[in-house]
Amino acid sequence: MSLTDREKSQLRSALQEAVTKCSERCLYQSSKWAAELLNAIPEAEASPDDSQLSDVSANASTILAPNVDPDEALLEAKEINKFLLAKSFFDCREYDRCAAVFLPDSILAGIVTSKEPKNVTPKGKGKGKVATGTPKVPSATSLPVLSQRSLFLALYAKYLSGEKRKDEDTEMVMGPQDIGTCVNKQLRTVSRILETWFDLRKTDDDDVIEGSQGWLEYLYGLVLSKEKNEDLAMYWLIRSVHLFPMNWGAWLEMTSLISRVEDLNRVMPRLPQNIVSFMFHIHTSLELYQHDATLATSLDQLLHIFPTSSFLLTCDALLSYHAKDLVAAEQHFSRILSLHPHRLDSLDHYSNILYVMNSRPKLAFLAHLCSSVDKFRPESCVVIGNYYSLLSLHEKAVQYFRRALMLDRSCLSAWTLMGHEYVELKNTHAAIESYRRAVDVNRRDYRAWYGLGQTYEVLEMHTYALWYFKKAAGLRPWDGKMWMAVGSCLQRMNRNQDGIKALKRALLAESYYDSGSSFGSGETPGSIRGAHMDPEILLQIASMYDSIGEEEDAKAYMEMCVAQEDGGAGESQGESIAIHNDSPGDGSDDEGDHGRRGEGGTGVTAATSKARMWLARYAMRTEDYDTANRLASELCQDGVEVEEAKALIREVRSRMKANGPGEPSEG
Repeated sequence: MSLTDREKSQLRSALQEAVTKCSERCLYQSSKWAAELLNAIPEAEASPDDSQLSDVSANASTILAPNVDPDEALLEAKEINKFLLAKSFFDCREYDRCAAVFLPDSILAGIVTSKEPKNVTPKGKGKGKVATGTPKVPSATSLPVLSQRSLFLALYAKYLSGEKRKDEDTEMVMGPQDIGTCVNKQLRTVSRILETWFDLRKTDDDDVIEGSQGWLEYLYGLVLSKEKNEDLAMYWLIRSVHLFPMNWGAWLEMTSLISRVEDLNRVMPRLPQNIVSFMFHIHTSLELYQHDATLATSLDQLLHIFPTSSFLLTCDALLSYHAKDLVAAEQHFSRILSLHPHRLDSLDHYSNILYVMNSRPKLAFLAHLCSSVDKFRPESCVVIGNYYSLLSLHEKAVQYFRRALMLDRSCLSAWTLMGHEYVELKNTHAAIESYRRAVDVNRRDYRAWYGLGQTYEVLEMHTYALWYFKKAAGLRPWDGKMWMAVGSCLQRMNRNQDGIKALKRALLAESYYDSGSSFGSGETPGSIRGAHMDPEILLQIASMYDSIGEEEDAKAYMEMCVAQEDGGAGESQGESIAIHNDSPGDGSDDEGDHGRRGEGGTGVTAATSKARMWLARYAMRTEDYDTANRLASELCQDGVEVEEAKALIREVRSRMKANGPGEPSEG
């Protein structure tokens, strides 16, 4: 994707307008996002002419964005002094005082008590139900005549006032009063006022709000999302991005409402087709842990337009992370850090990667950097907590994750990682509560679902554990660890046939990653052959076949397990790293190199030794004494199960002697 100079100029103008309009409505994160993108577009090398300089000067001198609607522009001009006062109150976090500049409590109370909503189905296919009130409200309770900008600022301040009071009411994180039931009491007020405003502006076509600019639709969608009215929230958010597509906050809110790839595919045709919807698709796909070749290509196209965009570079790093290419992900984050050394956004993901790679020096450096930039940012607290966790100082780690949650109770990483720490501390009750709160924040967090499964497994509540493991596997269908957990749980429940299916899915998933198919090798997951397979999974499948009496299948999988020592199923595609953050409490060593290591294989592991012992005993049962003797001799050389192997050799020789043949050879 490449843009002409004219298209770049239009894109710059749109982003400049977005920065100004979002900033004056106090949507600071959206304003920052647009400003970073704006400055990531490379400037033209040729010197601008006088006309271009005059345009730039005109844009630079604009403090508040002009309104193209003459009626709105007149209202904004009349309200300018009050608006500046309200915005100054907002910037000082005096939210109720800000709202009262335009909407005194007496007006709010009158509108809320007089409004009795009912549900009306909007025209148009698949757009849910729109809650609207009576056609018109009495003039005594009508809204004051305000510009949309002032009304948005007042209502947004009221919404944030409710969020602030909700956090205060919950008191200490995970304390006795923090049971997750506190709600924002201002949602009803904001919702009723917005419904009144929409009612007054509706035309004969219910789908059209006369003169609306999209900001109030965004706020209504945000409120409906908080009220768990998700279909209706999506409807209003889509209307908002059609009217003003550069408000990134609206796109982020839509992402939070999408929990499956199918939902994303259904929503995309209803969205405006522009560069921001392109970014939304990439961002939401990454939130759903997708990492296919199409996504990588789309991201490369955007990076060609915005080569230094921290947002897009972070997406690139997360793409590698989801594909389990931790080395590439670490390099991407390292580059972002060098380009933007004071930027803390998404560094909690970077700390997870460094934790997984056991890179203590880099994680220590990152923790010191975050602390020096802003020690009271949630991301900084998560990074420091991860560092203490790597040092096995779990109580200290919990302390910092709690601190992150005191700063932002919707900090997903902090809830999930705190659950992992409680698992390490054997506090299962607190771990379950932490994971549940993580799921409340984001239902897509497979780590929290997996953590719940592991915790219930520790409590030997296998039915619950299986349900949670299946949720995790549904979110990460090509992650072998998820299917291994499902298979192991089914095995403990004596459902061996189902367990075998799950473990075979785990083998396929691990092969999918090992073969590099995630970045467009042209293979489908079901067609992958020849990738390295985990001996532990093969041994487990074989044992389950053995337990249900299917010895031939058991023998085949035991032989496959032994073949992994020298890469019998294909060359290894690199080191396997145990992911603590994805698998809390999992201290297993995937490499397990106890003896010789074949080129491209795993070498001798505890799993392959157990498989070799089973095959030796199977050969004894079938009176194949030469094979039994050879396998037992190999066990002696490997230094694993030596005593049992020597006993087996003595038994083989005694039986062969009894049957009459000569002594078998030592080799």
